[in-house]
Amino acid sequence: MTDRPRGDADGSLIGREADMERFGSFLAGVPLHGGSLALVGDPGVGKTALLTAVVRQAEAAGMRVLQTVGVQYRAQAGYGALRQLLASLAEVHSTAMRMPDLAGVLGSERCAAPGHDVVTEAVVSLVAGLSRDAPTLLVLDDAQWLDRPSSVVLGHVARRLPNTGTGFLCTVRLGEESFFDHSGLPLHELGPLSETASDELLRRRFPALATRVRRRLIAEAEGNPLALLELPTALTESQRITVRALPSHIPLTRRLQSTFASRISALPPATRHLLLVAALEGSGNMLVVRRAVSGRCSLKHLAPAEHTQLVRIDDSTGRLSFRHSLIRSAVVELSTSAQRRNVHRALAEAWTAVPEQRAWHLAQAAEGPDERIAALLEEVADISARRGDGPNAVSALVRAAELSPDATSYARRLAKAAYMGANLTGDVGDVPRLLEDARQAAPGAESPAVAVAAAMYLLNSYGDIDTAHRLLSGAIALQPEPYDLTDATLYEAVSTLLMVCVHGGRRELWTDFDRALAKCAAVPDTLELLRSTFADPARARPTDWERLDAAIRALPGTSDPVRIVRIATAGAYADRLGEMEEPLRLTARGGLSGQNIFPAIQASFLWSSHAWFTGQWPELRQVAQQGLRWCEELDYPLRSWTGKFVLACVHAACGEYAAARALADQMDQWAGSRRGHAVSCYAAHARTLIALSQGDFEQAHRHAGKVTPAGAFAPFAGHAVWTILDQVEAEVHTGRRAKAAEHVRAARAAHLEAVSPRLNMVLLASAAMAAEHDDEAVRGLSAALAVDGAGRWPFDNARIHLYLGERLRRSKAPARARTHLSAAAEAFERLGAHPWADRARKELRACGTPVPPPGGSTLTPQQREIARLAATGLTNKQIGEKLRLSPRTVSTHLYQLFPKLGITTRAALHDALEQLDHFPD
Repeated sequence: MTDRPRGDADGSLIGREADMERFGSFLAGVPLHGGSLALVGDPGVGKTALLTAVVRQAEAAGMRVLQTVGVQYRAQAGYGALRQLLASLAEVHSTAMRMPDLAGVLGSERCAAPGHDVVTEAVVSLVAGLSRDAPTLLVLDDAQWLDRPSSVVLGHVARRLPNTGTGFLCTVRLGEESFFDHSGLPLHELGPLSETASDELLRRRFPALATRVRRRLIAEAEGNPLALLELPTALTESQRITVRALPSHIPLTRRLQSTFASRISALPPATRHLLLVAALEGSGNMLVVRRAVSGRCSLKHLAPAEHTQLVRIDDSTGRLSFRHSLIRSAVVELSTSAQRRNVHRALAEAWTAVPEQRAWHLAQAAEGPDERIAALLEEVADISARRGDGPNAVSALVRAAELSPDATSYARRLAKAAYMGANLTGDVGDVPRLLEDARQAAPGAESPAVAVAAAMYLLNSYGDIDTAHRLLSGAIALQPEPYDLTDATLYEAVSTLLMVCVHGGRRELWTDFDRALAKCAAVPDTLELLRSTFADPARARPTDWERLDAAIRALPGTSDPVRIVRIATAGAYADRLGEMEEPLRLTARGGLSGQNIFPAIQASFLWSSHAWFTGQWPELRQVAQQGLRWCEELDYPLRSWTGKFVLACVHAACGEYAAARALADQMDQWAGSRRGHAVSCYAAHARTLIALSQGDFEQAHRHAGKVTPAGAFAPFAGHAVWTILDQVEAEVHTGRRAKAAEHVRAARAAHLEAVSPRLNMVLLASAAMAAEHDDEAVRGLSAALAVDGAGRWPFDNARIHLYLGERLRRSKAPARARTHLSAAAEAFERLGAHPWADRARKELRACGTPVPPPGGSTLTPQQREIARLAATGLTNKQIGEKLRLSPRTVSTHLYQLFPKLGITTRAALHDALEQLDHFPD
């Protein structure tokens, strides 16, 4: 286990009274509220001892306690800690085994476990159900050493427990790299013992220590309970009573290691062998340990280690735990490499029924190249990748490469690790090193795996679209025909080539891709859909949309983040992202735990595109910014443009023109020399929205024409589907009504009205705007607003209300116009689209309607008073003193009322309040 210094013999803890009081309050609240608490501290500070005392208290109060422990040396197998947690009580294990989403985690690993988010939901459901019977407490010791899948799941679970009657306690070592993300959880930091408590601990446990020795040890230990308990055992009897001088000062960690080493070395050989098996096995599973030592020794040989308190066996679970992780470290370091290999071989035999565990132990036991083990590890990597465990997949492939007996296999596996890392974990920076190693091993062997990894690096380092295209096309062309896309590396090569073509957006690039696709024996649905519905949606057939909808319906329960992202991408231009909102959110959240960063980036931006159309703009800003931070941290500039595009759209609609132009400039600058037509389209669309928001329709016409010429849909310009309404508005307002009508006809010739209700709404509105006669325009715009679910797209919907109000006002129907213009102004204001709201209010004034400032009628009396005082020049502190409010509360009210008044500074308060007086609440 971890730092396990104990208190007195009666189980009390010395110097931890305040800590126990905090945990007592936490336990008291579990039955009522549930919740989580993380205990953090330095090694040896007594986290495990405190946790043990808290667990005893919980059990005494009638709580059901499930426990697991992270193990530093455990072989890299997924969900090991979660299995241990759910198996710690027999009745819980049996319940979990009846749940399909947990049975795969708890049972054989021959089948891939479901995705992390599915497992999270299942665990939360399980413990919530248990807590209805009796309050349940989940306990994680040494959470920094949990295996990665368990870390991700249990980290999510910890945040889902409030109001479930379930508690969650964990210990986390400060300064230790960890997959377990405890950020955001309530923390309790366990500090060092006071000098008084340290003195009391030594007096109780080592009463024969001389005063001078005790003081020296207190000074050396600096309040670390583990050091206080272990250091005296390193002293001889004469040193304890000061007959001989104390040893000179050495660093604490070295001293502790030395202490453990001497105590372990004194054990019988059989006991040391058992400890080594337990240390390398890692989970404390005594059944596995027993199988691994069969014929050499038995579990009775653990007795000397138990007597010296190096380990203990939990009678209720039968699991072995080390008194401290440093004991485990010392056991491993005191062994020889031959001993460790022999133990790993024995453990591989003990894990025969669990291929993943067996493969890892065989790999650690291998003395040289071994194709059989390398192949097993590559299978482990493929399984890990399918369930979304990218880091484990990459680790398995790198080790498989090391075990490959020939240079070609070595190079192929390293290249596969490189592209898998780039596709899942965000490790683009590792790609050059891995590829260089692969090329040195097998010069000239440009396999699909090498081409994919190199292309990913080129695209994200230099944005070199054309070179990436040549690399991939050349590697694919060298494969035997017909191309077999069941080969994962070849499939990735073709998939990556498709995305290169999308970003290039040029017909000649697609010619090579289509030629390659025609030579495939069978084409996976993701490739077919991406080619038909995303690459060129204006030319997709009805059967393509039907296949897309079928793929989306089959998606629930899929744990593969790459498939989720690819199907979502196929549906992006077709307004299908709403049907995939939850899988996209879950995939995006996976990046927060450092898992599958690349799919998380893509999912973040795909969801942000959906949020743009559905008006979820505040959250869009947060999600897109997080995705951009990942892009910057991991050098993924190519993928950043999608996120920058949606942010630019929101900035443009909200009148934040400088921010929108800066993003458009970045896109144009990157795309220009690289001939990245898709990114140029992003920039042109953003500039179109800027111009429309400013009422500069000639500029809007010019920028929209860069996406596609009016009256046509340029091939491989999928973005043209998103600019229909913008383009038509620009054409109509610049006197090009015939061009607008031609554009509508082109959209209808592509049957885009049948693709989605939103596109149907957009086309009805566009046709109405292009109509010559007011009656026809009013009927068409009214029909657009009547489309089922039109309110789901608030910005487009508000624009149509605006267009209808404008047309009605010009046709001398002011009363009807006011209804639609008011609806438009209110909707734009809710979105924060202030320039558009101003345009609607200007039209209302032209109707002869007095127009209040934005949101004026929603000011509360207190907000009015705060605004009045702020307008006189008083500071937040002075206002707070007058109204008996804190300065922070005053600041919050001002933050909320500024947008309601349509202002951004205090200087504008006076005029805004004067105008507001004409429209009292």
